[in-house]
Formats: sequence, C-alpha cells, structure tokens
Amino acid sequence: MAETITRAQLSESIYQEVGLSRNESADLLEMVLAEITQALLRSETVKISSFGSFSVRQKGQRIGRNPKTGYEVPILPRKVLVFRPSQLLKARIRQGHTGRPATPAAPTTTTP
Repeated sequence: MAETITRAQLSESIYQEVGLSRNESADLLEMVLAEITQALLRSETVKISSFGSFSVRQKGQRIGRNPKTGYEVPILPRKVLVFRPSQLLKARIRQGHTGRPATPAAPTTTTP
C-alpha cells in the first residue's frame, strides 16, 4: 500500500530543508495552502512551475444511470477540482526520480 504524506510531514520537511522553526514551518505551509485554496475559490488557476496546475471546472447537468436499478437520474451541475501535472513532473514520475541528488555511478573504462 502506498504511503500518504501528511501536513505534519510536509511541515517537518520545510523545517529540515529551510531552517525555519517548526512553528514557522507549519505556519508557512498553512499560508501557502490557504493562498492556493483562496485562489481556487475565486476560480483562478494555480500554476506551480515544474509541478502542475490546479483549476476549478464547471460541469453541466447530465443524465446518469443508477447501476443497480437501471433508472435514469439527473446529475446536477457542479464544480470540480482539476489537477494537470507538468510535463517535467510526468517525466520524473516515469523515471522514478525522487528529487534528491543521485549517487555518482562507478566510472566505466572502455578498451579500444
């Protein structure tokens, strides 16, 4: 089963990487998440370079079908959150890149 990263873990990473206090790291994380949330509530697109973009999309009403009974049911219009990963993020995922510096490979010698 895949591991889930929590706010506490993100905050701890900020603390270790940036050097802010634990409280400042938690506050910084909360401020960033709050700003992203507020922008999405204003229907703005949030683009994070080398990561991806978040946007809110309006879906119209449509007719669905209850799988149990087979009856048609209207699905009401709604807003949905959409995330589109950047090409760089997609490439990193495909390659299994962790974002940490790779250990240098052993030198290879070739004979002519």
